Amino acid sequence: MGEVFAGRYELIDPIGRGGVGAVWRAWDARRRRYVAAKVLQQSDAHTLLRFVREQALRIDHPHVLAPASWAADDDKVLFTMDLVNGGSLAHLIGDYGPLPPRFVCLLLDQLLAGLTAVHAEGVVHRDIKPANILLEATGTGRPHLRLSDFGIAMRKGEPRLTEANLVVGTPGYFAPEQLLGAEPDFPADLFAVGLVALYLITGTKPDADALIQHFAGNGIPNAPEGVPEPLWQVLASLVHPDPDARFKTATGARKAIISTVELLPEVTIEEEIVEVFDHIGPLPAGFGADGPLRTREADGPVTTGAGTGATGQVSMSDTGSFQLAPPEPSTTPTPTPLPMPGGAPTGLGGSPTGHTGSLTGQGGPLTGHDGVPTGQGTTSTGHGGPSTGHVGPPTGHASTSTGHGAWAGPGAAPGTPPGPLPPPAPAYVPTAAVHPEQSATRPYTAGRPPVPGQPLPPAGTSVAAPAAVPPVAYRKPGPPPKVAIPVLIVALLCIAVGVWALVSA
Repeated sequence: MGEVFAGRYELIDPIGRGGVGAVWRAWDARRRRYVAAKVLQQSDAHTLLRFVREQALRIDHPHVLAPASWAADDDKVLFTMDLVNGGSLAHLIGDYGPLPPRFVCLLLDQLLAGLTAVHAEGVVHRDIKPANILLEATGTGRPHLRLSDFGIAMRKGEPRLTEANLVVGTPGYFAPEQLLGAEPDFPADLFAVGLVALYLITGTKPDADALIQHFAGNGIPNAPEGVPEPLWQVLASLVHPDPDARFKTATGARKAIISTVELLPEVTIEEEIVEVFDHIGPLPAGFGADGPLRTREADGPVTTGAGTGATGQVSMSDTGSFQLAPPEPSTTPTPTPLPMPGGAPTGLGGSPTGHTGSLTGQGGPLTGHDGVPTGQGTTSTGHGGPSTGHVGPPTGHASTSTGHGAWAGPGAAPGTPPGPLPPPAPAYVPTAAVHPEQSATRPYTAGRPPVPGQPLPPAGTSVAAPAAVPPVAYRKPGPPPKVAIPVLIVALLCIAVGVWALVSA
């Protein structure tokens, strides 16, 4: 992975280099997208001031690539902007050479539209050239141009950061008045736009000095080879040495370009097809379309929702607080059929209660021989103790029980009165019975504790409660009367002596 800058921007690979800084492809961890980051190379005050002025520019226009955010980390500073991966106009000329006139007019229309927004903010770009005009990688579709690099741009009326006799910019794209030390103005940007247009339509960098000399000695020259005459009339007005003879605004030049397109000759489709390639290249190893790739070992198990389902573990919510897992779903108890006169209902495996080989009553389980509910030799433990029923036929009928809470069905001993029906067996496992020696309450309410070596009282017998303690008479707080009365008398005497002393004085 690349270097993380200011805890937010991860620098991936360099994609360009300018006069005062290198441009990197970076991953913005906060906005979750790839951006272009311009990192300042020099740390002197003059360069830093230009850097701050450039990042402070905020122009929102589809054909302007202005800084979006900035950050500082120790002695380094950077600002970010949208990542444009189609290269510059210089790359496009390097791939195709001279461009078709109609395609050039489309690019000029977008460039002048962006420059109109820049001039509307009172900003003079001062460095318009093919390398600073970027393109989106649109393939063979409609091109999309972005005016970038506002490193030496300045607002009209702001103090200049250079001396009066020093010109800042790219040689070959200076307006004549700039060379003479005039204040930066909008017509100087339009002069550079005209030179860029000549570069696009001829495929070679124009000689600005030769043009200026020709204008000064012979007037407007003839159209260069490959430039249609209607388009040359507009471009000649852009590159005129006299700023008063040029277009005054980018809006006026744009209207002239749009009108010129209707006068250009028709061309074939093959001549108009221009493909804008991706000049940045694929992402390096460790980065994908959605950002840096992380392994599961580095990120740990992924948890979603309020919990982890069956495991019941907790997870973190979006706000950073813990969320509890939902309660486990409760199982609906299966109703137990009641025994009917004339025979016991059989459930799974022939069991009278639907349970395999067992009948849970009030006193205990009722099982057959070897766990099979045949009713032969069956015993049932009642509330009071064991009791033996009658041997019944091997038809799954339950035998009788004479214990407390038992019931009598078919096959009971003659003369035995029928008892009440047993309650249905619960679907849950009942809690183990509490033995008398293990009281469920605190010791001071459990009665007399057992004495080692003595037999416990039989079950069901009442335990004598401890003898009641007679109430103690309430005693008021304070000293007894024998002490309180003499102390009160002495206090009154002291008060009287004090009053007498005050009066006598």
